Amino acid sequence: MKLKIFGEHEQTTLDQMNKICQDERVQYAVLCADGHLGYSVPVGGVVAYEGYINVNGVGFDIACGNKAVRLDCDANKVKANIYRNMNEVQKHISFGVGRKNNEVVSHQLFDDPIWNEIEILKSLKDKAIAQLGTVGSGNHYVDIFTDELNRVWVGVHFGSRGLGHSICTHFIKQAGGKDGVHAEPVILDENSDLGTQYLKCMELAGMYAYAGRDWVCDRVAKILQGNVVEEVHNHHNFAWKERHFGKDLWVIRKGSTPAFTGQRGFVGGSMGDISVILEGIASPVSTQALNSTIHGAGRLMGRTQAKGKTCRKTGKQLTPGLVKREDHDAWIKRVGVELRGGDLDESPYAYKRIDEVLHAHEATIRILHTLNPIGVAMCDGRTFDPYRD
Repeated sequence: MKLKIFGEHEQTTLDQMNKICQDERVQYAVLCADGHLGYSVPVGGVVAYEGYINVNGVGFDIACGNKAVRLDCDANKVKANIYRNMNEVQKHISFGVGRKNNEVVSHQLFDDPIWNEIEILKSLKDKAIAQLGTVGSGNHYVDIFTDELNRVWVGVHFGSRGLGHSICTHFIKQAGGKDGVHAEPVILDENSDLGTQYLKCMELAGMYAYAGRDWVCDRVAKILQGNVVEEVHNHHNFAWKERHFGKDLWVIRKGSTPAFTGQRGFVGGSMGDISVILEGIASPVSTQALNSTIHGAGRLMGRTQAKGKTCRKTGKQLTPGLVKREDHDAWIKRVGVELRGGDLDESPYAYKRIDEVLHAHEATIRILHTLNPIGVAMCDGRTFDPYRD
């Protein structure tokens, strides 16, 4: 069967995934249980091509991913000082669209000659330098957790920032494609000039995203006065050349975590739910899943549906949302999370329950650690970002 589906989905999401699979170049596809409607390809979608790359499938936030680190600091001390700790996170980590890092960050990736070899990258280098280590908006976060052994973890979720967005936009335009949820995806031959350039830019954006998540985790560890003793790090918006069903395929994962046998991943829930460290296991279902799993809990309702519609100029509420402020605040208080930023469109009520989503993939993964959030930092709800997912 060409398409393997996990969990329950809205018909619009299924229709979008089925439309992707009508393309004869698609070899195999997967829709993970956290799936929902996305730009051209559903979030939670996995699509495998032989010799082709789906630019929209990788998405605007190239190399968006999760990193979790375990620290050696005292969990009781971190909990006791969580109010101050979250103030420090908010002070030193930049959240929001177009934000620059308040601290100068140097990295060897900026010495790579590719910045001068591909025209689009020449104009993006200064922006990339300024934004390295910034988190962004929407569902991107910095979380502090404790696990089942009362150990401290820090988890982050974000990607390649303006660099990735500009790369994606450039190649879609160069190939004659359009932007939009229902736009036809741009699919490039891996050996074409555009395809070769895109893959090089994608790889660079991947290194950039890894470097950014490394810096943020290290910076939060410094705030908590702890050392990193364990780390788990994965992209979930990327394309990998992999061997499946006897073929070398480009596997495009959009909001999906690689989960090969023994490969660990960090999967975040909503701001009021658990997160997990998991690993892939060997099974026939894992093979059908192209060794892929969820990247988060998955949206239950759209942002406007959850929050309502407001005027971006005046901030006036134009239409009501389904999530009520008092219900949201009560949930956060009940679970004991010290929250910075976020808004009703990121409320736990706007997301699926992560234990149910994980259950749909139980034949392919094993839960190693359960992480309970004690501090969550996100961009505030006043920031408009058209590509937050």
